[in-house]
Amino acid sequence: MSIEYLPIIFFLIALFYSSVGFGGGSSYLAILSLFLTDFYEIRSTALVLNICVVTIGTLVFIKNKVFNIKLFWPFLAASIPLSYLGAQIRLSQTSFFLILGGALMLAGFFMILRFTKKKLDSKQFSNPKKMALGGGIGLLSGISGIGGGIFLSPVLNLLKWADPRVVASLASVFIWVNSIAGLVGLHAAGTYKLNEELILRLVIAVVVGGSIGSYLSNKKFNLKFLGVLTSILVLYVGLRLILMHGFGIRI
Repeated sequence: MSIEYLPIIFFLIALFYSSVGFGGGSSYLAILSLFLTDFYEIRSTALVLNICVVTIGTLVFIKNKVFNIKLFWPFLAASIPLSYLGAQIRLSQTSFFLILGGALMLAGFFMILRFTKKKLDSKQFSNPKKMALGGGIGLLSGISGIGGGIFLSPVLNLLKWADPRVVASLASVFIWVNSIAGLVGLHAAGTYKLNEELILRLVIAVVVGGSIGSYLSNKKFNLKFLGVLTSILVLYVGLRLILMHGFGIRI
């Protein structure tokens, strides 16, 4: 498939992810890894697109006072500095793609988890547990370029930690701040790299797709089918990266 089709693909990805409160970083990384070889460019591009998609939703959540800083600050306090530090870690190309492959497989699993009907008993998190969970996801976010909300939101929803809308607002803000922290870390490490012509087209695609997705979510359109296809894609690319860079097997 030609790289010229990327804006169309990213438009569809942003459409789905924005409808469920995510930025789309896992799928952006999955697709970019099929077309680009420079992992610094892959990571930088995914973080920029994450920010573009979740900015509007984040501002809306804050404006409508769904975002509760008293509940959320422990998640963010640990994740922001660790995302910044994670982005500065210099990895070999093989190490990066192996970590990314593992992260994508986890992301695909958590995406599928969103569609399960099973719920566990309601759980309350102490502040140290919130910081540990947020910090761990923040570190992975910085290293890989995944915003982290795709891990955090399904876990909190499964455990019935709070109302789904409250969890969605946390996921949106979590992705936003960690993506920004990751970009700052890339700048500090001198590994921030973008293809200006490509990123402009992709930004336009995800902004349009994200805006439509946010509208559809408010109208309660069912985008489950697109979500299942996206999760399968992410799982496939994650497995492909691990086999290719870990064992030299191409699928």
